[in-house]
Amino acid sequence: MKIAVPYSDGQVFQHFGKSEQFKIYDTIDDEIISSEIVDTSGSGHSALADFLKEKGAGVLICGGIGVGAVTALQNAGIQILGGAEGEADKCVEEFLGGRLHFGASGCASCSSSCGHHHGDGDEEECDGNISACGTWCH
Repeated sequence: MKIAVPYSDGQVFQHFGKSEQFKIYDTIDDEIISSEIVDTSGSGHSALADFLKEKGAGVLICGGIGVGAVTALQNAGIQILGGAEGEADKCVEEFLGGRLHFGASGCASCSSSCGHHHGDGDEEECDGNISACGTWCH
């Protein structure tokens, strides 16, 4: 299974549609076998779904993500785990180990908070975050 994470300086990049890089993890039996950082070459928002599908991603662990991108990813058959923040490697390891927890709001946590931008005027980018069980964060 391949897992994609929007990536910047070792962290889960919080704005899916503006991601310039993804870290793609190749896994077997819940272990990371290899990983690579790939540039999006200017692809944005719903075009990223095709980009990730071409890279073979079956799972996306991300922070903020809009409804349009969610729809495009679902249509591409990619499972979405929204609301994650913190170190990308740690989030993937916790997901593989069944320890990527979702709070009452449905947000993933691999650090101390849910990764949304509540009250800072940037809610549009975060609308539509969903957890592994498909619940909405807003």
